Order: sequence, then C-alpha cells, then structure tokens
Amino acid sequence: MEFKALGLGLGVFLVALGAAELFGAKRIARTLEAEVSEKLIRAFGVRELVAGAGLLAAPAVATNVWGRVAGDALDLTALGAAARAHPRNRAVWGAILFVLGATAVDIYTARGLDRTTGRMLPA
Repeated sequence: MEFKALGLGLGVFLVALGAAELFGAKRIARTLEAEVSEKLIRAFGVRELVAGAGLLAAPAVATNVWGRVAGDALDLTALGAAARAHPRNRAVWGAILFVLGATAVDIYTARGLDRTTGRMLPA
C-alpha cells in the first residue's frame, strides 16, 4: 500500500469536507437538529481545512494523520451529544457512522506511515 498517496488523498478529502462544514454549517446544524452549534461546525470546518492543507503539504508525515484521529475524537464527542439530544435523528447516526469510517481510514494510514518511516507505535 502506498501510504503517502493515501495521505495525499486524505488531504484532498479534508479540504473538501472543511469547505462543506465552513460554508454549509447552517444547513448541517439544521439537519443534525443542532442549530446552536453552527459556530462549532464552522470551527470544525476550519480545523479540517488546516489538517487538509497540512496533509497536502506533507502527505507522508504520520503525525499529521494522527492529528486527524484526535480531530475525529472531537467530532464523535460532538455527535454523541447530538445523539443524546435527538436519539431518533437518522442524520446524526449517519454522521457518526461516517466519522467512524473516516477514523478507521485515518488510523490505518497513520499506522502505515509509522511503519514506512520507521516510527512505530505500540500495537
């Protein structure tokens, strides 16, 4: 597996996701029934844009991808709060599944980059 290419792909994905969160925060907040969180969604969009730019500039740096894993944890925390507030909202549960999938890809990529660069984390 070419983990550098995967890191580059994640960078492109994050720029697109960040732009969607930044410019579509109102619609996302309404869909998640979290209108009070519009500013938080915009802030998450900025975080995604910065992370994406970091990966585009240095796609083979595992710490950039591990930073994504930390960002995924923040996303899941916020979505968990939305799920508690609106447990029947399918969009919230879909977003949680989406972030869990992204987290799996982030961890896979980060661990692969750790192995190819000689930096190993405990299994």
